[in-house]
Amino acid sequence: MQPEPPTRRRRASGPSPVARHGRLPNRGTGRGLMKLIGAALAVTLTSTLAVAGVAVANITNQIKPGIELAGEDQVPEIGAIEGGVNLLLVGSDSGGGNAAYGERGQTLNDVTILLHISEDHTHATVVSFPRDLFVSIPSCPAGDGGSYPAMSSQKINTTLTYGGLACTVLTVEKLTGLTIPFAGMIEFDGVIQMSNAVGGVPVCVASDINDKQINFSLAAGEHTLSGFDALQFVRSRYGVGDGSDLARISNQQVFLSSLARTIKSADTLSDPVKVYGLAQAAVQNMEMSNSLQNVSTLASIAVALKDIPLENVTFAQLPTYYGNSGSQSGVLLKKDDAQELFDALVNDVPVRLTGSLGEGAVQNPDAVVTTPEPNESAAPTSPEATTPATPETGAVEPGTPAGAPEVELPDSITGSTAATPSCSAGQ
Repeated sequence: MQPEPPTRRRRASGPSPVARHGRLPNRGTGRGLMKLIGAALAVTLTSTLAVAGVAVANITNQIKPGIELAGEDQVPEIGAIEGGVNLLLVGSDSGGGNAAYGERGQTLNDVTILLHISEDHTHATVVSFPRDLFVSIPSCPAGDGGSYPAMSSQKINTTLTYGGLACTVLTVEKLTGLTIPFAGMIEFDGVIQMSNAVGGVPVCVASDINDKQINFSLAAGEHTLSGFDALQFVRSRYGVGDGSDLARISNQQVFLSSLARTIKSADTLSDPVKVYGLAQAAVQNMEMSNSLQNVSTLASIAVALKDIPLENVTFAQLPTYYGNSGSQSGVLLKKDDAQELFDALVNDVPVRLTGSLGEGAVQNPDAVVTTPEPNESAAPTSPEATTPATPETGAVEPGTPAGAPEVELPDSITGSTAATPSCSAGQ
């Protein structure tokens, strides 16, 4: 029997300083898949435009009503994306109203991901914000035209309940110094539909995964995951690494790297059925800001994404340490290290990871690894040669020279590139 169609939940009418999860212990963990949902959607929509105009019309009709962001006066003109792009993707743990996921509690953004595409479209950086990260939440707009008061220290995953997607965007803007004009929110079922659309995602498991919390087991070795198994893999926490949410993020990057390679392969992009299935899976399970409410806008983002080499797509997890804020336990930001990453994003400079893959992933021992060297051949640049993002628009203006030197990030920032051959760490 098919589950009942998703129903929209009513957002809380006022502040909720301390949020609690729903009854299921395995909440909100599939959202890490959406680190590449923007790329997948955009690439597939571009291909669909080339093979089936009717399919594009069908997808357009399935796009959900837009979400207004703070300060958003109008929807941008339709046209190709020029310059850099900042796009925030959040994963709601609400289950989208699907009864198969049980009764949920408050709607939390248990995964929050920032996608930055460079002004010259040569590199992209995808930053994961741990759900238990304590942040300062600014005043957020309320649906009645009023506003919710600012809060000095709350977990970032409460922002969706507190003030909706617009509040999550404002919070990340305040933390990073970026302006983020595009945003989307995804539900659980998108993981299942996307993995099915590409015919399964190959993953490597270094040691057995036995997650009793969600009743999921996977033996060491190579697997091609689709459907519910794919969802369980990216949801698994207690079966990978040290069992922490931080380890789960790096485990998800194993899946995402393979998904990126699968999406960009000729077998996918040359198959109209797979292309249409990917685009449909995305729009059916996403709510987007008004700025993304057009197939042409989504397709124009593809131009900036589809030709970026896999080795130039970097997944980075913010550097944190365990601590308390008031009576709550969670993770605190290593501010100096994180600022190096934020500065690189604001100034549109490529980054290079020096840290590990993270607690939930290990290098694939059977793969041939080529370590990219720093971009030493590039001519050094002076401060005047690079034009930073403008505070008014957040867009990087022309001026950053091609081949600018990379920023070598502190080793406290873990992650990988989309080309990194890695395996799930298991336990």
